[in-house]
Amino acid sequence: MNTILIPLLTVIDVALSLYMWAVIISVVLSWLVAFNVINTYNQFVSMVMSSLGQIVEPALRRIRQVLPIFGGLDLSPIVLLLAIYFIRQVLFQVRIGLI
Repeated sequence: MNTILIPLLTVIDVALSLYMWAVIISVVLSWLVAFNVINTYNQFVSMVMSSLGQIVEPALRRIRQVLPIFGGLDLSPIVLLLAIYFIRQVLFQVRIGLI
């Protein structure tokens, strides 16, 4: 059982780590666009933002439905990152318990 479960938990942890980086990159890119450091007329920037938006926005949309509005602050990426961090810590403890 452990020969299957430990690699599976490792793959899930890596996927969550990649998703966490996608959220961080999406937030940083949105800040760069908001402050006119980069523009979306660049085809590469537009493609990256569109791809990241399709990956990250479904989770952020669900969090935004639950969170109250804080003026102009969008706290949904922070909540999502905290949730991912929590899940990774739980997976780590489960993996330690299996070894």
